[in-house]
Amino acid sequence: MANNIDNVVTQVKYTAKDFASDVDVKWCPGCGDYSILAQAQRSSPEFGELKENIVWVSGIGCSSRFPYYMNTYGFHTIHGRAAAIATGVKLANPKLQVWVATGDGDMLSIGGNHFIHACRKNVNLKIVLFNNKIYGLTKGQYSPTSEKGKVTKSSPYGTVDWPFNPIKIAAGAGATFVARTMDRDPKHLQEMLTRASKHTGLAFIEVLQNCVIFNDGAFSHLTEKDTRPENVIYLEHGKPMIFGANKDKGIMLDGLNPVIININDGVHSINDVWVHDENDTNPTREFILSRFTEVEGLPTPVGVFRKFNKPTYDGDYHHQIEDVIAKKGKGTYEKLMFNANTWEVK
Repeated sequence: MANNIDNVVTQVKYTAKDFASDVDVKWCPGCGDYSILAQAQRSSPEFGELKENIVWVSGIGCSSRFPYYMNTYGFHTIHGRAAAIATGVKLANPKLQVWVATGDGDMLSIGGNHFIHACRKNVNLKIVLFNNKIYGLTKGQYSPTSEKGKVTKSSPYGTVDWPFNPIKIAAGAGATFVARTMDRDPKHLQEMLTRASKHTGLAFIEVLQNCVIFNDGAFSHLTEKDTRPENVIYLEHGKPMIFGANKDKGIMLDGLNPVIININDGVHSINDVWVHDENDTNPTREFILSRFTEVEGLPTPVGVFRKFNKPTYDGDYHHQIEDVIAKKGKGTYEKLMFNANTWEVK
């Protein structure tokens, strides 16, 4: 059966238009969500799945309109519960490729528990977190990723909260594919989506996304051409971590502390620079990378932080069912309702 499906996918030549629905897209003009949608539609032909085998699940928020705009199956659910419902979809039909579109408020606030347990269980889902560091749909309150001191409608004197770090949470909770990209870098965004589609296990992508109405320019230092080179470092497997307009800056590890060096200063060279290993079996360096955004002066990493393989929750779930059936036979309604633990009241 699998070979037949593979053959059909090979024969079907999809384009981006095949994944665009006929529903009018309703986001604010200039919203970064338009780019994420466009890149998802352009990347989908590379996922290797028939579009009727792809499902997008969302919660509540601007990002959660996503399933309407993808010409696949979709499910617009309730606030914060997208990861839990997507898990149910995957368990009910393991052949489906299940994606989650969510926001920093939706997934990291009310949905935080569902998110960390989906990561912990390594459910075979692809979670795309639209992070604009604000609540957009409910009109500009601070979110779990808003910076400390952020003045908003719900924090008129500046928030006293410390923000969540989505990459660190996903990595710490056990996600087996962790990546970051930006709405203003379409090719890189497409690459991350495609790579996530090929991963077996919980794939998490944080997309730095601009909310033009309530938090415009939150990531401009990372997305603008004149400032990006000095503030963004692209993680490429097997390559040294260098950045800067002249590619003359690198990251060196001093013990477990990342420091910036000049590779042309006569003291340091390219040989001193940390070489990225996305397949590192030790999560220590993934954790160090996740903290770059918390340390003033360090560039923001984008790319795949780490990926590794381990058994998935849904895979083990179905294997367990198969093993029990092989040992005890298929269950029936009568066996369930009239076993030794029932009694009759006369």
